[in-house]
Amino acid sequence: QVQLVESGGGSVQAGGSLRLSCAASGATDTIYYRGWFRQAPGKRREGVAAVYTRRGGYTYYADSVKGRFTISQDNAKNTLYLQMNSLKPEDTAMYYCASKNWVTGPPALGIGSLTESEYYYWGQGTQVTVSS
Repeated sequence: QVQLVESGGGSVQAGGSLRLSCAASGATDTIYYRGWFRQAPGKRREGVAAVYTRRGGYTYYADSVKGRFTISQDNAKNTLYLQMNSLKPEDTAMYYCASKNWVTGPPALGIGSLTESEYYYWGQGTQVTVSS
């Protein structure tokens, strides 16, 4: 079992920044990938960014956030971060962190790294609202 708790959401004006955190506890040594997903009202949940937690530390980003969001991890604290800069109103959503406890192909290829169905453990989510 893995427990995930997000924090750091809030309201910000367009162009602003926020940093989300996700603390993991439990069987964290079973995690291969950690990711951030988001779901806006009336839309499907989508992958935003992910990181391969083992050797290599590969990162993966959705096209919509490349160059604006940065995912990172502090292994000593079992904490995942998402630094979000240049926020846009369309970034408004509930943000979830999740863990993927298996490998789907070579990590460098990132297969399934942003696919919701590949992730097993989920946090409760933290709301991000960006106003224009």
